Amino acid sequence: MSFYVYILLCSDGSFYTGYTRDLDARTNLHQNGKGAKYTKAHKPQKLAYVELFDSRSKAMKREREIKKLSHQQKLDLVNSRDEK
Repeated sequence: MSFYVYILLCSDGSFYTGYTRDLDARTNLHQNGKGAKYTKAHKPQKLAYVELFDSRSKAMKREREIKKLSHQQKLDLVNSRDEK
């Protein structure tokens, strides 16, 4: 089973990082204010970054790693995908 780690760019320029099995359903929840407390207050603007994993534990580990990054490091990560 596949799991996704994703970063949402919020309307205030902040980032929200999460993981899920169903990326479309989860991003729709965030857009409708039901995905997470953070995204209720910081409206998601777009899906900025995605990584695919073959296990929940790997996805959770990567989510924790990304959440520890500074804002600039997250921005660099998002931009690195745009360049490819």
